[in-house]
Amino acid sequence: MSLLEVRDLTVRFGRHRTVAVDGVSFSLAAGGRLGLIGESGSGKTVTALAILGLLPGNADLSGEIDLAGHRIATLSEQRLSRLRGDVVSMVFQEPMTALDPTMRAGRQVAEVLRLHAGAEAGPARDRVVAMLAEVGLADPERVADSFPHQLSGGQRQRVILAMALINAPELVICDEPTTALDVTVQATVLEKLDQVLDASGAACLFISHDLAVVSQVCDQVMVMLDGRLVESGSVAELFTNPKHPYTKGLVATARLDAVEPGQRLPVVEDFYHPATGESR
Repeated sequence: MSLLEVRDLTVRFGRHRTVAVDGVSFSLAAGGRLGLIGESGSGKTVTALAILGLLPGNADLSGEIDLAGHRIATLSEQRLSRLRGDVVSMVFQEPMTALDPTMRAGRQVAEVLRLHAGAEAGPARDRVVAMLAEVGLADPERVADSFPHQLSGGQRQRVILAMALINAPELVICDEPTTALDVTVQATVLEKLDQVLDASGAACLFISHDLAVVSQVCDQVMVMLDGRLVESGSVAELFTNPKHPYTKGLVATARLDAVEPGQRLPVVEDFYHPATGESR
């Protein structure tokens, strides 16, 4: 049985019922690594928020989402709050906005333990420091005692990762977690995420606009365009034999090593016409 089942998910917003997600269906097995890629506005984050039960009040949702045997649409807010953190957690794109600037990093990670596991201050501190070390922070005691503004972008993102993983959730949703980081730090964070997921056995839904980034973490990948899934398969299959013209464009932009010196760099529009939806 799948850990996550999404069936015919459609999300509309506002008085004019603008469609953000259109008939999306997929499943994710326990321990699986699934990438969801697409350009900004394609519906990736809305899909994630629907899974978490965090869509705003003006959203109209249809379809079914089952997570670890729970039908998301039928749960009360109290039950959903328990599910978030116990069963599913999320790593956000920008850690500076995800972290409270007035609280030390260690206290924020410990708050997750207090709310979901009832941990007391002493034991929670030990677990927090151990978790900060596990996500690759070289001086976890100092990081725990630091405010977010005293940490680098890579350190803050690993604090968010520690918050997401400290309760050993079954599913971790990563929403473009390395977009705000430089390339060197991005590689380090992705490597550590890969190691921690292996150690914990948690499944991962990794959202990105970058197929190359997804390929470092995931085995399977789905391509999203204008609210719909247009292609899915293994990362290897999509890199070697993409079918949809939009996917072909994404692959071309991810394989810059194939560009000869002096050649123009490829863009998605070389393969896909966004106005007509046709290949070029």
